[in-house]
Amino acid sequence: EVQLQAFGGGLVQPGGSLRLSCAASGFTLDDHAIGWFRQAPGKERKGVLCISSSESNIYYASSVQGRFTISSDNTENMVYLQMNNLKPEDTAVYYCAALIGRQCYPVTVGSFGQGTLVTVSS
Repeated sequence: EVQLQAFGGGLVQPGGSLRLSCAASGFTLDDHAIGWFRQAPGKERKGVLCISSSESNIYYASSVQGRFTISSDNTENMVYLQMNNLKPEDTAVYYCAALIGRQCYPVTVGSFGQGTLVTVSS
């Protein structure tokens, strides 16, 4: 059974950093790209960043370039989202998702994991 669990969210002040983790099970990262998505209050869920099975990073959201990075540990089946210089507009529930296939495009999500809330506020 494919499962993904995002964790590591919390309350952080503007300008602060946070690292989210995504634990994947039921499949290997060698076979699927993993994307991070977020859903702000009252808005639709949107893509943030993706890592392909060959560890190429693809930014879905230009607003996070230069601030967010994605990495993976294929031996542990973990994917990480490092978020620096956080802004209030980054407040959202963050989800990790397994894409259909090894590449970040097309953005076809097979499974969303349970999300984790990130709140950026002073």
